[in-house]
Amino acid sequence: MPNGCEIPFTGLTRQYNTLREETLSTIDSVLSSGHLMNGEYTSKFEQWLAQRNHVRYAITCHSGTQALEIIAEFSAEYTRSYRIQDTNPVALLPSVSYVATANALVRAGWDIHFVDVDRYGIMNFAQINHVHDYQAVVPVGLYGSAISGAGPATQWNSKINSREGVVIEDAAQHWLSDNCQRIGIASAISFDPTKNLANYSNGGAVVTDNPDVAFYAQGWRSNNQKGNCTATAGTNSRMSEIDCATLLIKSRYLDKWQNRRRSIASYWTDRLKDSVAVSLIDYTNQDKHSFHKFVINVDNRDQLHALLAADGIETKVHYNKPLHELSQFHQYPGPGYLSTASALCRRVLSLPIYPELTDNEVEYIIDRVLAHV
Repeated sequence: MPNGCEIPFTGLTRQYNTLREETLSTIDSVLSSGHLMNGEYTSKFEQWLAQRNHVRYAITCHSGTQALEIIAEFSAEYTRSYRIQDTNPVALLPSVSYVATANALVRAGWDIHFVDVDRYGIMNFAQINHVHDYQAVVPVGLYGSAISGAGPATQWNSKINSREGVVIEDAAQHWLSDNCQRIGIASAISFDPTKNLANYSNGGAVVTDNPDVAFYAQGWRSNNQKGNCTATAGTNSRMSEIDCATLLIKSRYLDKWQNRRRSIASYWTDRLKDSVAVSLIDYTNQDKHSFHKFVINVDNRDQLHALLAADGIETKVHYNKPLHELSQFHQYPGPGYLSTASALCRRVLSLPIYPELTDNEVEYIIDRVLAHV
């Protein structure tokens, strides 16, 4: 390893070290109180989260996956209420995403139809026009790309609303993009340790302006003790007071951290402009990105991964197969092997990007990438 350089993929340890005293003091306060669930920290964090997302309701739960399951189950009940057919409702989702996107929909009783993506990994709206029978669209802001505002999101909302369907936003990767502008009936957020606002364990939330979704989510996460859910039994899916307390600490630093991510990404995209390595951040829409990941599209992905490891730089592949190529989803329609999704998944490599990277490390990472592509 040159110059003893060791750059891990995530900055979790570094981040904890900067917040250690504050974090331990808060955890001690929670444990000393004996109030470990559904207390003031949970309430304050949900209030902050709703305000940040410009919505009325934020309901925390165990994970981003379960947040998506809550919305998917509510939406399945909603669509069944006006459909005559006995068949499962159909949801369209991009073929490049974390497997939880598809799993949550299937577990909630949806049939899924995978749609090809564009060069940035975002669902290709033009491909949706070839599908005639569907009741939901599930957009994903892959790697932190914005999907709100004008363009595809407006078309999704317009088209789906005209057929009494729903837009379910899987915002796990991009919820901080474009000033947290939400679309659809509700959005699922993740606080997984790899995310921009990272919990020390699992964590997620449903954010929505719809009171029926909020009521449903509150029942679902607490075993439906008050009868909030109409057709499901609910489960135990809460975040603890410690989780919410530590995330409240981090929320105070979030904008500073996002600015640092933006600065790193801007520098790297500029350095890559004349390179064969292509950033998956849209140059024309960079200001709206949340920089959850910094991903490059390269010919020699596997070789570059090994060479950077030898240089002391840890990288990851997100994701090595599109969803439609996974065996558990073989029965569902998809774009096939000759698709943008299939090509991307064989070429993408994620570089470490987090606020705690030093300027020297930022320079070193991009220098080594350019040396090897």
